[in-house]
Amino acid sequence: MIKVLIIEDDSDIQELVREFLTAQNYTVDTSNDGLEGIQLFHENEYDLILLDVMLPKLDGYGVCRMIRQKSSVPIIMLTALGEERDEIKGFELGIDDYIAKPFSFNLLIKRVEAVLRRASDKVASGVIRFKEIVLDKDGFTVTVDDNSIDLTAKEFRILHCLMENQGRTVSREALLNRGWGYDYFGDERIVDTHIKNLRKKLGIPYIRTITGIGYKIDD
Repeated sequence: MIKVLIIEDDSDIQELVREFLTAQNYTVDTSNDGLEGIQLFHENEYDLILLDVMLPKLDGYGVCRMIRQKSSVPIIMLTALGEERDEIKGFELGIDDYIAKPFSFNLLIKRVEAVLRRASDKVASGVIRFKEIVLDKDGFTVTVDDNSIDLTAKEFRILHCLMENQGRTVSREALLNRGWGYDYFGDERIVDTHIKNLRKKLGIPYIRTITGIGYKIDD
């Protein structure tokens, strides 16, 4: 059973979306504000999060930022904000799709199905590809143009994090947590050194620095 978390403060929209998804055989939890949504996220495992931007206590961007520090669970933003810069900000934080209100339920379910399908394909194969880079997370191998690349465990985990978030900006903190674990309390700039080594070993131009935030793998 697919489990969805809806974080939406408009009770009418929240209830309509919940009823619609429940009718489609999804299991649904709901939250009225950002802090409660984060708490539910930490307490449960979800296959998808539907996230409003304008939320009390903690807005959707803040919620997304906190989730992406721990998880790559698919996120679709639901928002009345229709300007391009708002959409760009969401994608930079790592959302998977964006639906502007008002929306039709037929569009919503198609977007939900597409995002879940992409996420399922990634998990099922165990192999992530980007351009000429192929990462096998089960075999712990990386190749570029079919040439095997020797990476350290931390370099592999950092690259894995970037590749499973293709096109999204990943913060230094998130990369630090992936590479070193949540109990690491040193300088997060150590990530920069490992990124430099990754670029040198891979010999590709796709790992981009996002000033003041972190890194992304993109063309």
